[in-house]
Amino acid sequence: MRILVTGAAGFLGSHLCERLLNEGHEVIGMDNFVTGSPENLAHLANNEHFSFIRHDVANFIFVPGKVDGVMHFASPASPNPGSPYGYPNLPIQTMKAGALGTHNTLGVARAHGARYLLASTSEIYGDPLEHPQKETYWGHCDPIGPRSVYDEAKRYAEALTMAYHRYHKIDTRIVRIFNTYGSRMRLDDGRVVPNFIQQALRKEPLTIYGDGLQTRSFCFVDDLIEGIYRLFLSDETMPVNVGNDKEISILEFAETINRLTGNPHSIIHRDELRLGDDPQRRQPDISRAKAILGWSPKTSLEDGIKQTIPYFAEKLGLA
Repeated sequence: MRILVTGAAGFLGSHLCERLLNEGHEVIGMDNFVTGSPENLAHLANNEHFSFIRHDVANFIFVPGKVDGVMHFASPASPNPGSPYGYPNLPIQTMKAGALGTHNTLGVARAHGARYLLASTSEIYGDPLEHPQKETYWGHCDPIGPRSVYDEAKRYAEALTMAYHRYHKIDTRIVRIFNTYGSRMRLDDGRVVPNFIQQALRKEPLTIYGDGLQTRSFCFVDDLIEGIYRLFLSDETMPVNVGNDKEISILEFAETINRLTGNPHSIIHRDELRLGDDPQRRQPDISRAKAILGWSPKTSLEDGIKQTIPYFAEKLGLA
């Protein structure tokens, strides 16, 4: 297949491009480098089956030649207000990527009769009242809160994708992605994995915002990409959760990072720079992914972190 991947220079987008190429597909990457990095695609530069278009998906998209698949991953994703790459500091760009970007990429799919996959998020569930979260749960979201630019952009993107599926008969997929980690995460994006690993490698105390009792479910990037690829090839048109269903508190996670890096320092608690509406619990119900895709995560948190640490050590000049 010849597949357009937006957000190709991002953390997940670059891993997806790599996987698609390894499966024998031709890939057209698209990114405007607002949050993505050219370094993430540097190793693909000489691949004859990879091409790149620098473009903002909020503007009309033209791709020469036939397109068989469209995978829309373009969007800021970090909730950290202390990071220049966090969506609190890119609110308009975030809304445009979810609204106009989804509209424009669906237009490409419609024009070419291509299969379409939307990268949605666990954030559409908000601060959930249901636990774990099933795809049938409608969410508990504040439409004007500090996280709303991301949450509502993705909720709108899902609605628009289903509208194109129902009205224009576009062959669509929606993946709801839960917390993911691995190589190519931005060091300065402010999320918990790069924050903790950097601090630990520098032998500093780990900073937790709040009491650390809030939970997340961390999925290693290779496992996530496997689930996404299986969904893309499947016949499932309704949303599917893809993530790790092993729940862990941020406090436990910090202790795990310290142990795996040999960091002798402990943990400090702060409230500064903490974004409001922080979900207190986050865990996917992946029953549908298991049943429909035959997928479940294979990499333990400890093994995944061990594979991720060398990337950060190299970026920090500590390798």
